[in-house]
Amino acid sequence: MDTTPKCYGIIPARFGSTRFPGKPLADILGKPMFWHVYHQASKCPDLHQVVLATDNDEIYAAAKKLEVPAIMTRNDHASGTDRVLEAARKIPVPEDSVVVNIQGDEPLLEPNMLTSLIQPFSNPEVGVTTLARKINLTEAENPDRVKVVFAKDGKALLFSRAIIPHPHNNQKGKYYVHIGLYAFRMNILKEFVSLGPSLLETAEKLEQLRLLENGIPIQVVTTRYRSIGVDRPEDLDMVRKILSEKT
Repeated sequence: MDTTPKCYGIIPARFGSTRFPGKPLADILGKPMFWHVYHQASKCPDLHQVVLATDNDEIYAAAKKLEVPAIMTRNDHASGTDRVLEAARKIPVPEDSVVVNIQGDEPLLEPNMLTSLIQPFSNPEVGVTTLARKINLTEAENPDRVKVVFAKDGKALLFSRAIIPHPHNNQKGKYYVHIGLYAFRMNILKEFVSLGPSLLETAEKLEQLRLLENGIPIQVVTTRYRSIGVDRPEDLDMVRKILSEKT
């Protein structure tokens, strides 16, 4: 018997971004980036509902025009996860459900990645999941690529922009890049937001460290899928090229 709870996908899409203002509206083959993320996420059969959560009237209007379900949220959230919780409450997501935080800058998202993210919740002891993919040392050296190390049972030990594990004496290690997709049981999502930013989270600018610092395990699921997040405007050319080859 399948014991996986009902799952809701929420795509946070704020207008303000230090490196790329207005990023969700960036044009990719005639559609804004958020549309591509929603389009891909909606293909996942394990999601009961997918909505966009934004703080911007222009993004909200564009979503409505493209028939993408959208929820307006406050513009003073400290993180995308805080925005996801506000949207989850407005849906409203039932207490016994799972909320999937789908980054709005992942237009190459594969629906099977979301399925992999959700599957561990058949175990009632799992409260949070995320994804990682094996990479080489050259990619690991890029501080824009967040690395993760995890225990034999898949529980995350640490996330960092630095190379972890450290390549001591030029020994070849196994490196995993963190893919910024998360799924939370609703009660854990509420707890996460109530805790407020932590010391390591502030130092690394990685909100998932808040969970680890407060003793909340994160189950890491490895995937073979490569998803290119859009961090800067120059990343768009690669995404456009890949999507145009698929059509």
